[in-house]
Amino acid sequence: MSGQRITHGLRSGFAAIGNDRARRGLFALCGLVVLALPLAGCGTGAIFDKFLAKDEDKFNDEPADKLYNEGLFLMNQDKDPKAASKKFEEVDRQHPYSDWARKSLLMSAYAFYQAGDYDSCIGSATRYVTLHPGSPDAAYAQYLIAASNYDQIPDVSRDQGRTEKAIAALEEVIRKYPTSEYANSAKQKLEGARDQLAGKEMAVGRYYMERRDYAAAINRFKTVVTRYQTTRHVEEALARLTEAYMAIGIVGEAQTAAAVLGHNFPDSRWYKDAYNLVKSGGLEPAENKGSWISKSFKKLGLG
Repeated sequence: MSGQRITHGLRSGFAAIGNDRARRGLFALCGLVVLALPLAGCGTGAIFDKFLAKDEDKFNDEPADKLYNEGLFLMNQDKDPKAASKKFEEVDRQHPYSDWARKSLLMSAYAFYQAGDYDSCIGSATRYVTLHPGSPDAAYAQYLIAASNYDQIPDVSRDQGRTEKAIAALEEVIRKYPTSEYANSAKQKLEGARDQLAGKEMAVGRYYMERRDYAAAINRFKTVVTRYQTTRHVEEALARLTEAYMAIGIVGEAQTAAAVLGHNFPDSRWYKDAYNLVKSGGLEPAENKGSWISKSFKKLGLG
């Protein structure tokens, strides 16, 4: 019994010591927390103040008209469209719902265009048309989209996807804003873009002609005759059709191609070539009114 009491007493003593240590540790921890609170209020307050000051600086916006005029100065006086575009974009960022933001969005598109940054110009101009479709300047924004694509038209030896985009955008200017001052310029550019596509078809057609793949060549020249009659390539296309049809023995179509060419472009050097080619086969140019060639030109009143 005495041994059990001793053991029980030791255990109680250790437990008391443990509890006492735990209480002292808890009191010490509470003291540290209490001491830390005033330190946090004094020592870190300056740090928080610095962060807050920085945040306040972010919201310390410059006047919209000041930024806008700085952009105009950079455009007109310093001839620095890249720097100007940043000023105009800053107006839109700091004053997004103001009238200055609307003006600056269009000016940023123009600045990007002047800097040769066509993709950024298209992005800003497209955003302008989307946000302000009823604005009097929407026609100009749409024209900038078209001009940016047009100025990137590649050589006929390359893919003409950009040319297709230019045509679509130019047609949009003409369709939506037919009375605007940009419609005539869009029409002129449209002819240039269509001429480029016709040139691509001609280049591929000649390629097939050199390899004597006359059926494939005829399909290319047919595209020029049916879709791009108002371009400068249509004369050569008719002459090449005369040549291709003569080569495969479809002389009726060859005669028609030469006759339509002579009727519409009598002074063309291509007509002289087509005429001599038909004559070399003992034939004369003669139009078959039922030919697709004749019908294609009659649709535009050229035949």
